[in-house]
Amino acid sequence: MAMENSQLVAIISRLDAMMKAGESETQSRRFEKDGDERGVVTYNPVSKTFTLEEVATKQKFEFDNIDLAAMEIFDLLDD
Repeated sequence: MAMENSQLVAIISRLDAMMKAGESETQSRRFEKDGDERGVVTYNPVSKTFTLEEVATKQKFEFDNIDLAAMEIFDLLDD
């Protein structure tokens, strides 16, 4: 049985790329499912935090941990 590519690994690698951009400016990425934008993640290199804004609810969540941010994005894309 072939394992499909991990969605969680893909999310983490995108977040990791934001952290490694090394710029002093905030980085943003959009996360979509089937062309439907679900969330926007912003990384602040000064505070080293990710902020996830859920598009549908306009709620914002802040994370100082890449794993927690990734799991929240995964849940958002998985519903």
